Amino acid sequence: MKLLVFAHTPPPHHGQSYMVRLMLEGFGGDRRRQRTEAPGGYGIECYHVNARFSSTPQEIGGFKLKKPIFLLGYCLQAIWCRFRFGVRNFYYIPAPGQRAALYRDWLVMLLCRPFFKCTIFHWHAAGLLDWLKTSVSGPAQGFTHRLMDRVDLSIVLSKFNRLDAEKLVSKRIQIIGNGIPDPCPQFKQEILPKRLARFEARKPLFVGQAGGPHLVRVLYLAHCTREKGLFDALDAIALANRRFAFSSSRLRLHLTVAGEFVNAYERDEFERRLQNPDLQLPVAYRPLVGELNEDSDESGAPSAIRYLGFINGPQKAGAFADSDLFCFPTFYHAESFGLVLVEAMAFGLPIITTRWRSLPELFPPGYPGLVDVRSPDQMAQAFESVLREPTGENLRELFLRRFTFQNFLSELAEALRTVESNY
Repeated sequence: MKLLVFAHTPPPHHGQSYMVRLMLEGFGGDRRRQRTEAPGGYGIECYHVNARFSSTPQEIGGFKLKKPIFLLGYCLQAIWCRFRFGVRNFYYIPAPGQRAALYRDWLVMLLCRPFFKCTIFHWHAAGLLDWLKTSVSGPAQGFTHRLMDRVDLSIVLSKFNRLDAEKLVSKRIQIIGNGIPDPCPQFKQEILPKRLARFEARKPLFVGQAGGPHLVRVLYLAHCTREKGLFDALDAIALANRRFAFSSSRLRLHLTVAGEFVNAYERDEFERRLQNPDLQLPVAYRPLVGELNEDSDESGAPSAIRYLGFINGPQKAGAFADSDLFCFPTFYHAESFGLVLVEAMAFGLPIITTRWRSLPELFPPGYPGLVDVRSPDQMAQAFESVLREPTGENLRELFLRRFTFQNFLSELAEALRTVESNY
């Protein structure tokens, strides 16, 4: 099966672009540039148009004069591939609810869809149709339906995410959750023993026994925005540490923040928030914070927050491996899956996240780390509940059952091949 993949790969780096890169690599790469046999016998030949309109997170969703020019060039590439290589199947990722992105979808469908026999949508964002109802005019809604209705296959990431595909009346809808290569195959040998040792060290402090200062290492890894939950995470850390201090516990939470700021004003707000006394730790915790290479403020009190900026590769793996908890209190308007949660599961990390859209579907029933959106008080309570469990081994096992890259690629290839079989 020949597939025209009209989608971008990193940069910028986020869940969607990362999954496109993984898909292309799994199916053997771009056949326009390499003619090696596709690995794994999946039978999918990809012809890739790297439709990148932004180089940084700050540019995503914005309008620049060069973007329509880029778009025309990408569409011409797609049409050229259609005739040069005989590619009849068009793979596309619809936009979230943003005007500039919607106009991009319109133009791509107008220019490209008539040349291809089958159109496949892979819905990496959610909430487009709800946004259309509240943010654009009736004629614009109708135009969107005329251009985007009746695609041959819509691939969605969860049950919740079926809504957009159903409202656009896709001929067929397939649920396929994302999957990633195992980032820590040595979990039991290298990570689990350290995690258990830290649990044993803090366990007496939960039952009122004496002990020295102990830091719980919490990780936030996402774009540093309010919608992704950054400021709720800061407030939850402050509230949890206040609860521990009130109960005379020597436990304290330390938050490592990793990710890029999309807006300068949110970066400024973050810097101001760090100066508040509730995000400082007692001086007795300085040696423990020093192990994390954290700076102290002018008063000598160590901070409960460390900011790393964007991390990837070994630094990202190290941040996951060295943490005790993962915190992702998102209410992002286009959140559809939360790929970073799957990464945390792979590292066996207990997780605190929100009951937002499809995220609860990723977890076992009754998982204690789910909280309401915009609820730092619930998060502070959930921190303590989740910390009473030794590790996140159950989430590691869930990852191995449901979210491996091999499972994802096999299910995706099977769904794609059914499109061609229905010609």
